Amino acid sequence: MTHPKLFMLLLGCRPLGRNTEQHDVFFGIGATVKDLVPSLKSFWPEAKASLHVDAWREVTMVNGYRISVVPRTEAATIAPEEQAKLFFLNLGGYKATEFDEFHYKMLVVARTKAEAIRQARQTAFYKHTGFKGAPAHVDDKFGVDVDELYQVKELLPEETKRRYSLTLSSTTASSSADELHLGYFKLNKL
Repeated sequence: MTHPKLFMLLLGCRPLGRNTEQHDVFFGIGATVKDLVPSLKSFWPEAKASLHVDAWREVTMVNGYRISVVPRTEAATIAPEEQAKLFFLNLGGYKATEFDEFHYKMLVVARTKAEAIRQARQTAFYKHTGFKGAPAHVDDKFGVDVDELYQVKELLPEETKRRYSLTLSSTTASSSADELHLGYFKLNKL
């Protein structure tokens, strides 16, 4: 693989016996998003032929940090407490007149989980989704409490973690946000 890239994908499927489409987030590294198809199928085997991608992005910039993929052997050795980390958060919230739980998925660069949560609580979603008795909250992908959020590197497939590391470098260069690809993408059309 020549230029490995970090990708974030929103997967969807309608598993057997479910009444509505289900979703999960997948992080992977490849030269192209198509390279991830075998890993997607392994990640969610019960999805079978209904597995598809509803959104994806190549993750290159988050909060003024350039995100790069390097071979694990080339990863810099910085003390963990000093190192900026890339976190994935899934915010959940409610609207008083809607029969639903709304979600906002976000990436944050922070040094600690507490700092990542503070940033999440500053979002418009967190401030404006929720009401007395049903406040906005931070979900992990399994719907547990605020203490459960993930460093993206923890969510990568095991084989990927053995081969690659993520590096974050602060940048003052102005850059545009990562391009979001939204829609219904069949795996064979990626």
